[in-house]
Amino acid sequence: MMDLGLLIIRLVIGLLFVGHGAQKLFGWFGGYGVKGTGGWMESIGIKPGVTMAILAGLAELGGGLLFAAGLLTPLAGLMIAVTMGGAIAKVHGANGLWATQNGYEYNLVLIAIAVGIALTGAGKYSLDAIMF
Repeated sequence: MMDLGLLIIRLVIGLLFVGHGAQKLFGWFGGYGVKGTGGWMESIGIKPGVTMAILAGLAELGGGLLFAAGLLTPLAGLMIAVTMGGAIAKVHGANGLWATQNGYEYNLVLIAIAVGIALTGAGKYSLDAIMF
């Protein structure tokens, strides 16, 4: 049952990160694409905005795909955690913990999940288990 639980966690979190990356990179799922996201990043002091939007989008999309597949899971967890750490540092941290005040609560939960899975392993229903 533990391996099934790990699979569910990996699929939900990983595929949501794929969606977030696609929002930044392609404007899918109501996102703003590279130019829109880059412009917003510039407005909060993250420069160069377009480059950083591409890097964040690639980290979310690539990290999410790897995480969902359970492939190179420690790397995937790191990609997700670093991206969320950046979100805390530049967007949510100054607002305190609670999401109701646009705080970093949700980002912290995602970091805990990504790091927890990276440290424990992806489980038997993963490409890591098949390949390594």
